[in-house]
Amino acid sequence: MDNNWTVYILECGDGTLYTGITDNLERRLRAHEAGKGAKYTRGRGPLKLRYQEAVPDKSTALKRELALKRLRKREKLEMIDKMEGQLQSGLAICGEREYTGSEKNRTLGPCREEELE
Repeated sequence: MDNNWTVYILECGDGTLYTGITDNLERRLRAHEAGKGAKYTRGRGPLKLRYQEAVPDKSTALKRELALKRLRKREKLEMIDKMEGQLQSGLAICGEREYTGSEKNRTLGPCREEELE
């Protein structure tokens, strides 16, 4: 069983959304930031991590990525807004990350959904 796979959604500077998977989110975000990630995100910065979801293995990540890619943009944004609403109400713990290519403008923090008891 592979561990620590993540499905994520980036918001590009032009307002489009990119959905991907990785087994190392920090490394993958650095690659996107450096223009060495997905071809789609090159030249579309700044990139903002809007959503991430931990999954148990690559197979599950691929299936979840496909399901998210099948959603309309409006549906993805509604899902993101719902998660952000849970964050504000204390139902989830997540840090938003924005990658602009400049270390002083970069904010980092853990991002995982957790229900509080």
